[in-house]
Amino acid sequence: MANTFHLEIVTPDRQVVQEDVEELSVPSWKGYLGVLPMHAPLLALLKTGEVTYRRGGVTRYLAISGGFIEVLPEKTTLLVETAEAPEEIDLQRASASREKAEKTISTLSRVPVVGGTSDTEFKVAERRLQRAVVRIQVARHGSGSGAAEGSSSGPSTAE
Repeated sequence: MANTFHLEIVTPDRQVVQEDVEELSVPSWKGYLGVLPMHAPLLALLKTGEVTYRRGGVTRYLAISGGFIEVLPEKTTLLVETAEAPEEIDLQRASASREKAEKTISTLSRVPVVGGTSDTEFKVAERRLQRAVVRIQVARHGSGSGAAEGSSSGPSTAE
């Protein structure tokens, strides 16, 4: 049995990760999903959250927002909207985004829903809050966890 499997993480803008890893954890809509070498084939929806993967005993972290995972016995592919390593995240910007989303949610909680507009705005603010919280969490892991080998230094896709 192989000790690693090939992992690819791709956004619409760039290939973020392309390397052999020992294990992977991703945020699916049914909870966190762990992947090890020779995992059974699987296709699942991903939600905003923290991706962790390990190579050579070093755990690496990424903040992702939405996408899909395809697991095959020797290769796993994540197609995600955004993916950011700790060193790519501006902590001040993420904190400001969290505060803005919290303020929007607080304001909309007090406004009666008329025609569904407030409900839609509330859901958008909730998604922004969730993304900001994940980005802050991943950024706090710091760049000491190591950048993904083979990742490009393309532009951040942060909001």
